[in-house]
Amino acid sequence: MRTHHTAITLAAAGLLALTACDSDTTATPGPSASWSRGTSTSQPDAPAPSGSSQVAAGAADLERVVRAYSGAYFAGDGPTAYAFLSERCTAKAGDEAVFTTIAEANAKDYGPQEIKTLTVDQLAGDMARVSYTYAVPKLNQSGQPWTREDRAWKYDGC
Repeated sequence: MRTHHTAITLAAAGLLALTACDSDTTATPGPSASWSRGTSTSQPDAPAPSGSSQVAAGAADLERVVRAYSGAYFAGDGPTAYAFLSERCTAKAGDEAVFTTIAEANAKDYGPQEIKTLTVDQLAGDMARVSYTYAVPKLNQSGQPWTREDRAWKYDGC
């Protein structure tokens, strides 16, 4: 079971729409699996990385963004964390103020959380899956989906 910041569910059980599609992201797709999640996020002007140096640069940028999102989220900086959500996730999350309330509650419950380990499990064009751990194991993420929109990595695990 995926647990995008399990505390979201605990802090806002009534906000099921925020995490409604988490259950479809439990399995990490294999090489022949489709990345499609009902909408196309490919950017025609953002070519897929080719060559190991471009992939490494893309993974480094993704890691930086994941760490920034997590840092903002667990600092209770909802507006900054909300800006890291994909278009699809902002549509599901709805109002930024509600998301901010959830981030603030998690910051209060868990305090600042630094990512201990981070692995880019898959990176293919504008889609990626990332696993990372915290000092609080129930916050750990496995195969969390990210997508690149307008050349910026966005959290897509809603």
